[in-house]
Amino acid sequence: MTAAKKDRPWLFRTYAGHSTAKASNALYRSNLSKGQTGLSVAFDLPTQTGYDSDHVLVRGEVGKVGVPVAHLGDMRSLFDQIPLEQMNTSMTINATAPWLLALYVAVAEEQGADVSKLQGTVQNDIIKEYLSRGTYICPPKPSLKLITDVAEYCYREIPKWNPMNVCSYHLQEAGATPEQELAFALATAQAVLDGLKDKVADEDFPKLVGRISFFVNAGIRFVTEMCKMRAFVDLWDEICVERYGVEDPKYRRFRYGVQVNSLGLTEQQPENNVYRILIEMLAVTLSKKARARAVQLPAWNEALGLPRPWDQQWSLRMQQIMAYETDLLEYEDLFDHNPAVDAKVEALKTGARAELANLEGMGGAIEAIEYMKAQLVNSNADRLNNIERGETVVVGVNRWTEGEASPLVDEEGGILVIDPAVEQDQVDRLNAWRAERDDADVKAALEALRSAAASGANVMEPSIAAAKAGVTTGEWAGVMRDVFGQYRGPTGISRSVSNKTEGLEDIRTAVDAASDRLGRRLKFLMGKPGLDGHSNGAEQIMFRARDCGMDIDYEGIRLTPDEIVAAAEREAPHVIGLSILSGSHIPLVSDLMEKLRAAGLGSIPVIVGGIIPEEDAERLRRMGVAKVYTPKDFELNRIMFEIVSLAAPETIAAQ
Repeated sequence: MTAAKKDRPWLFRTYAGHSTAKASNALYRSNLSKGQTGLSVAFDLPTQTGYDSDHVLVRGEVGKVGVPVAHLGDMRSLFDQIPLEQMNTSMTINATAPWLLALYVAVAEEQGADVSKLQGTVQNDIIKEYLSRGTYICPPKPSLKLITDVAEYCYREIPKWNPMNVCSYHLQEAGATPEQELAFALATAQAVLDGLKDKVADEDFPKLVGRISFFVNAGIRFVTEMCKMRAFVDLWDEICVERYGVEDPKYRRFRYGVQVNSLGLTEQQPENNVYRILIEMLAVTLSKKARARAVQLPAWNEALGLPRPWDQQWSLRMQQIMAYETDLLEYEDLFDHNPAVDAKVEALKTGARAELANLEGMGGAIEAIEYMKAQLVNSNADRLNNIERGETVVVGVNRWTEGEASPLVDEEGGILVIDPAVEQDQVDRLNAWRAERDDADVKAALEALRSAAASGANVMEPSIAAAKAGVTTGEWAGVMRDVFGQYRGPTGISRSVSNKTEGLEDIRTAVDAASDRLGRRLKFLMGKPGLDGHSNGAEQIMFRARDCGMDIDYEGIRLTPDEIVAAAEREAPHVIGLSILSGSHIPLVSDLMEKLRAAGLGSIPVIVGGIIPEEDAERLRRMGVAKVYTPKDFELNRIMFEIVSLAAPETIAAQ
């Protein structure tokens, strides 16, 4: 094999944003000066779910997992001194994608940019939010309409912008097998394109197909992952030709960006994550036929908390070394005509086609949301069972667990800690913004937006006008809630009791004995306070608790502390579990514990799970929390025994 002309490297990105728009802007400009070639914006949960920074639901969430953007002033600060006409920006935003794109366009116009030259992506994939991340606002059908509004607008006004990034990344994190990842993502793309067919002329439809991009996950089984990407390329081409009649190859290219698997990063021996990240990057860079257009890598310490600038720099250098020091980009595809690769690709395609046909029989992705959610929960349960049994080896977790303390974890825990004062500062600036704007202009802009949404017109132009008038994120989303309604998603816990998990009989016996002592079936209530929609952990705990014979109560995501207390009063649980992965555990748990005591429920044991540093865990225990669990606590059976012990201590003592 001879060397070919050297390819251009993919876009180098880091997924970043935290605390305030001003602080995030400084981070972006620093990363760009270090050789990053594109921006990937992480928004905080209030921004993602359409709430202003002072809403009752957002306490403790402001600036934690991304940057808060409540209005045009925040967006100005976020991109200060960054010329948007020259930048390629990816915004990981879904339910509020039309609004954040409107703010971006408004800032670009203020900078004097030619809007038609803007390049970048809004993720805008609400379907996977119903399945995995939970940042939805409205029901599926009107949400699909908002996706197509963005796509239609971009087709007309921003032709180089990707109006949707079909996101299978979170499907894998929610437990999807490679075949499910392929099928569910492709079904989502089909649902959107079907909704766009009547919005453009037939002869222009292939161009719109060509603007659909994907955002995928690359896991540690890098041969399978590389074959998955080759399967994606083939299946997308197949769909473009056979379903949509797209003949021009340039409009059928499978274009995707990637972040490698953050879920697989471990709290134990976190330095091992450097190797995992590098190996996972190989899956999306080695095969020229299926090479990513943009790569963003997590930092080695993301299982511990928010990465520091140095940690992000280390991940960026990994990409640069691969692209510029190796000879990877000098060769044609290394895997063409490899029989092992070809066989694996064909097997993945066969499985994905079968699942696609199944979804099609249900009416497509929108109609099959509950089915897909249940399938992901089932697959994730199988994945965790395999780790718990040791059939899937995770170094430092269930094999070779003894080792030296990590020298990378310093006295501050090796992570970036956000100043709690950031939230009040953001609220103060939000109030100042409201005080300075013209209320009449805001009212008129909101009425125009409401009229467009209610009539079925495209919401992008009135959203841009609303951005310029000073409307806030919460006000924009409030109109969408008023017009389209608010959605509460399925929990996915529907499979019959499993007998595949080892050790369940002993726990079932303990649950039965505890229930006899308690005089009724042991009741376990799970609550997810705040805006964190990552429900995988909560679902797996409830899945296992139900399989062990407990009476469970789980109402899904996005509950206020008051709603959890009301559920505790109604259900009289023996143990309450809280799942919080956004870093807002201190204020949320503090509030809940106070409310439980005020309601006379302070004697109910409370357990908390999340990405919780040990210093915070100790603070939670001082608040009265009985047990704190973090990602290192993968042995669900042990957790079940501890729940029984908390509910009826004498039961475990008697065994």
